Amino acid sequence: MPIMSNDILHRIALTMVPHIGDVHAKMLLSRFGDACSVFKASRRELEKLEGLGPVRAKAIRSFDGFQAAEDELAFTEKYQISILQFTDECYPKRLHSCYDAPILLYYKGEADLNAQRILSVVGTRNHTRYGHDICKTLMQELEGSGILIVSGLAYGIDTLAHRHALSHGLPTVAALGHGLDRIYPSQNKSLAKQMLQNGGLITDFPSGTKPDRKHFPRRNRITAGICDGLVVIETGQKGGSVITADIANSYNKDVFAYPGAVHAEKSSGCHQLIRQHKAQLVTSASDILESLNWLREKPVRETIQSSLFADLSADESGIIRFLSQKSPVHLEELLMGYPMSASNMAGMLLNLEIKGLIQSLPGKMYKLKS
Repeated sequence: MPIMSNDILHRIALTMVPHIGDVHAKMLLSRFGDACSVFKASRRELEKLEGLGPVRAKAIRSFDGFQAAEDELAFTEKYQISILQFTDECYPKRLHSCYDAPILLYYKGEADLNAQRILSVVGTRNHTRYGHDICKTLMQELEGSGILIVSGLAYGIDTLAHRHALSHGLPTVAALGHGLDRIYPSQNKSLAKQMLQNGGLITDFPSGTKPDRKHFPRRNRITAGICDGLVVIETGQKGGSVITADIANSYNKDVFAYPGAVHAEKSSGCHQLIRQHKAQLVTSASDILESLNWLREKPVRETIQSSLFADLSADESGIIRFLSQKSPVHLEELLMGYPMSASNMAGMLLNLEIKGLIQSLPGKMYKLKS
């Protein structure tokens, strides 16, 4: 089948190429400028790219799944699903600072994925009454705050977080480990439908993808990366929530954990996170709000952004947002996040440095100027 001209089709196709993950995909987009050019590149050009190699180059050159990309685009149009590309203004900006952020996301809903304040809530699938009460109380205490609550729509704490968020007027979004053509677990279909009215559903998996266990770590990185802070309510030491908390730590996110009784197995993962200084011990919503500086009448972030972005281009504002989430950042990581020529990037960084907004460091590293 001939290569199509529409870049969004090629971006979808790029996510379907075997052996090409999001890190390599962003590198390819940075090098070639757009997804169409990636598929037009010769095998020799591809093999020369650092970290790509002959296996991945062959996978790109021999890819024959363009019809699947067309089918996926048709599916999104039929069901009014938004495709959020990494470079789009409505793409979750907090994910930009995550090295393995998806190059595109499928989203259906009404919530602002760049809301001023976002909290992710995770926990065990087999919660106790204590875990239920903690989750319910947390949402009660957050009522009226406008905070966006993110979780994974799984059994247990995830379901409780979504349900009680809705009960207290908080928008809530579920990050899914499967395509938007299904809801898992099926018992949450009614809940998911309610969330579309005050929240939404998001995934980087195309339709037809089943909720296999191997997919949930990818879901977890979205839950961990899309927020300002991650709250853990009841988990065992080997629970998926501990993994999500570790991912959040690697993204430099604030992690909070509610303690339980000393010998409570369901709280042992929370205790482990606290003991290893991977999470702050919290007992109420006010602990979380205070730690994130959200008790102020006007959030610090809003004040900073309004002053910084006044006279900046869209690309310059994007770079500032990127650096506000993770700093310092290497030049190559910036180029992955904002595909453009190295010379254009260098020019923008110099302009931002002249304006006194960023600071260059040794080793091609950059950070916001304090």
